[in-house]
Amino acid sequence: MKTLTEKVAFVTGGTRGMGEAIVRRLASEGASVVFTYVNSEEKAKKLADEIAQNGGSALGIKADAAQRGALTEAINEAVSKFGKIDILVNNAAIAVAGPLDQAVERSGEYDRQVDVNIRAVSEAVRAAVKYIPEGGRIINIGSVGGKRIGGPFMSDYAATKAAISGYTRGLAWDLASRNITVNTVEPGAIDTDMMPADPAIREAFTNAIPLKRLGKPQEIAAMVNFLSGPEAGYITGSSFAVDGGINA
Repeated sequence: MKTLTEKVAFVTGGTRGMGEAIVRRLASEGASVVFTYVNSEEKAKKLADEIAQNGGSALGIKADAAQRGALTEAINEAVSKFGKIDILVNNAAIAVAGPLDQAVERSGEYDRQVDVNIRAVSEAVRAAVKYIPEGGRIINIGSVGGKRIGGPFMSDYAATKAAISGYTRGLAWDLASRNITVNTVEPGAIDTDMMPADPAIREAFTNAIPLKRLGKPQEIAAMVNFLSGPEAGYITGSSFAVDGGINA
């Protein structure tokens, strides 16, 4: 039995890695899924077509989360087509690593990281919340990096993900009167194109994980799907690590 029939989901960054897995999973559960992309128009169309061929409904909208107003426009477009947003998944994120003494030279990269990882999440929430009905869901994709620093040069990224955890808890209070739940999913090392390809680095990541393997994007999507569904109605303001035990 499909758990999200007649629901509308909006997923930022939906054409690769965890985002793509989330889009596919929510669509398979009956939701109409709108997702954003930056450059991958062909991939976005292919994803939407594949979902339609399997009996689902999906729509890709070009929107760069780093650009102010882009997600607001995308959300308004989604609502004009589907009439509402039941589930908002803030998935889009980037990770910029580097020594602190290079911060000035790389200021553009760091500014974009803050824009995508923090400001865009707030923009999407503020734009979507007016359309989210009673009992809706907001799910923010954080990171175990917001709680555990596994090595040097990740302080700025960690700060953005720690901010998302705090924002989630605040939103849970702000939206409780409307029975809208807000939670964070915190992935660990997941086997996507954001994971370094160098075998030695991948082995080091794997060896640090109690379960001795990288996570799968589908495992993140499964947690998002659960938090989106009817059985998660009494869960809000919480963070869920999907990390193979690295934060244990």
